[in-house]
Formats: sequence, structure tokens, C-alpha cells
Amino acid sequence: MAEPEWFQHYATRAEESRFPKARGKRDEMGLRIGRDGMWLLEAVRSRQAPPGLRALEQVETLRQVWVQHFHQVEDEVRRRDPKDRPPGAMRVVTPYDTEARGSVKRNITWDGYKVHLTETCEADAPNLVTNVATTLATVPDNVMTEEIHSSLGGRDCLPGEHWVDAGYPSASAIVAARRTHGVALHGPVPANTSAQSATAGGFDQEVFTIDWETKQVTCPGGHTSSGWHERRSQEGLPVIRVRFSMIDCRPCPVRRECINSPTAIRRELRLRHYDEHHAIRTSRAEQQTEGWKERYKIRAGVEGTISQGVQRCGLRRSRYRGLAKTSLQHQLTGAAINLARIDAHLTDTPRAPTRTSHFAALRPADHKADGAKQQGPK
Repeated sequence: MAEPEWFQHYATRAEESRFPKARGKRDEMGLRIGRDGMWLLEAVRSRQAPPGLRALEQVETLRQVWVQHFHQVEDEVRRRDPKDRPPGAMRVVTPYDTEARGSVKRNITWDGYKVHLTETCEADAPNLVTNVATTLATVPDNVMTEEIHSSLGGRDCLPGEHWVDAGYPSASAIVAARRTHGVALHGPVPANTSAQSATAGGFDQEVFTIDWETKQVTCPGGHTSSGWHERRSQEGLPVIRVRFSMIDCRPCPVRRECINSPTAIRRELRLRHYDEHHAIRTSRAEQQTEGWKERYKIRAGVEGTISQGVQRCGLRRSRYRGLAKTSLQHQLTGAAINLARIDAHLTDTPRAPTRTSHFAALRPADHKADGAKQQGPK
């Protein structure tokens, strides 16, 4: 079934071939590859094809990749628009590992997986990795808090306090950690992003008085809410929707500070339930204090653990294919880090000092008080 020119085009791997530099020729080459792959898939589905071909893993991978990138328009194969492709959680990024997914974090882009490390941080003992969790690269950090705590609890390794990165804490995660596991979850919680909080003198939720027993809210103008409805948001989270009366909002003298939209006729609030509402307010207030900021520095140690895993154990390079085998590699990496740290603790090996950047190293020494001349750096 192979066409004669296929041996010229596909005898070597794509990554070992040279692609045209001109944009037009690259597009033409892409469409040619799309037509060849579509023709091959049609041949596999034909009645003349051996019955076992459709069940081959390679054929299914080819089908998934081609569905993502090509489609037929009036019997002509065309490239799909990027907006017409599947979301990242479903998109195959490499035929060599169909479970790998692509993700972006700030200015870092990668294809593969994501690892979450948890370690102890006692001052008089080595910092040991207590939990390693591996997920697809598209899984957000904030859904992993409960899974990590459940894993720690199953091995009797739950901490009294858990200091985490900004991606992990949320109102529901803070409440669940305390209620289900007895863990105080600390981390930078998302800031209030309402339009009123971004405006100088605006009335955000913090200035409204909430009576949870009577289910009423009083605004800064002294008016009481006219509606309290409990429902679920578009993300499926339980929320409380509070409305004020148009009769009160229209003539209110502080309407401009309260309602910043020219089309809105009354103020509405979206509240979390009682426990989550107070948890997020308390966390936001605490993280503004100098004491909390000083204690949060303890979390920086896990960044050194990630660096040790990357430089010493090749943490960012998966040696295997698939989520299960990559997860096993990460577990072994965590064990190797623990063995190295126990050895360093027993042999009194000091920890490596914090690295000094090249720019900081250029800083001249402090000037002497006796006025002696010093030659500056060249």
C-alpha cells in the first residue's frame, strides 16, 4: 500500500530530517504529510485491510494525532486552526508517550508530567522527603492538596503545619485540611480581584457586614440585602449570591464607590460559605504581617530539594514512558535524596551554602573607616 515516494519522505525519523526554512514550503510539506496520513488511515479502515490493524496501538496513536491536527473540508485535507484543536488535558504532544501532556508555567513550557514534593523542615534533623506525587502536566496544583494530605495520613506522616506554594492554598483546601486532617495549611492565598478592590475608595466585600444567622448583609450605606440564594458556580463550587434592592441602590449617595459598572442597577455579592469565607479572610490578614512573612521563609527549603533532584538525579528528564513508570522514577528520586541527606547528617557534612549570583559577587567590599584608598573592580 505504500506509495513509492514514501520511502524518500519517511525512511528516517522526522527529528533527524531537515525541514524547509521558507514558510510556504513548510506549510506545503505539512499538508502533504496530512494527506499521506489520512490516506493511510482510510486504507486501514477499508474492507481489504487485515482485521487486526485497527486494534494496533500505533494506528490508534496515528488516528488521535491526525484528528487533532487535520480535518477534511470538501474532500480536501486541511490543517486545523489552533483554536479548533482539543484542550491541553486531552491533546497528545508526542507519539512516543501518549500520556504526556504539554503545560506552561510563567515563561517555562514543557511536555511531560509534573511532580509535587513534600518534605520535613525541622531545625535539628535532616529534611526528608515524605511524599512524592506525580500527575499529568496539565493538572493544576490546587487540586493536589487533598491527595497529598490523604497520602501523608495513610502513612502517619501528617504535619501540624503545611507550608505550600501559592498554587496550592484555596478557601476550600484550607478548611478541608483543618477539618479532615487536622493540618494548618499556610500559603499565599489569591488576592481579592474584584473591580471595587482595584479602585481607590471602592467598596469591596470586606466593608460589608454579614449576619450569617439571619442571612442578611448590610452595605456601607446602611441598607440591608433583599436576597440570599445558595447555589453552585459554573465550576460546581457552592456559593452564596446576595442581592440588594434597586430602590435602595439607585438614590444611594455612595453608589459610585459601590457600583462601578454603568449598566448595573444594583449591587450583588458572591460569598463563600461561612467556614471558607472566614478562612480566606483570616489567611489574607495573616499573610500581611511581618511574623507570617518571616515564618513563610521556611518553605524555601523545598526549592533546594527540587534543585537537588534536578542536578543530582535528573528529575526533569523521564527515563520511561507513561505516567506509572515516571511516577516510579520520581519515588526512587525521593528515596535517593533521603539516603544522601541521612548520610550527610550522620557524617556531619555541612549543607551547601546558598549560591551567590555573578552580579552579587561584583559588589565591592565595605569601605574602611580610616579613609584608606581602595581600588575598585575593573
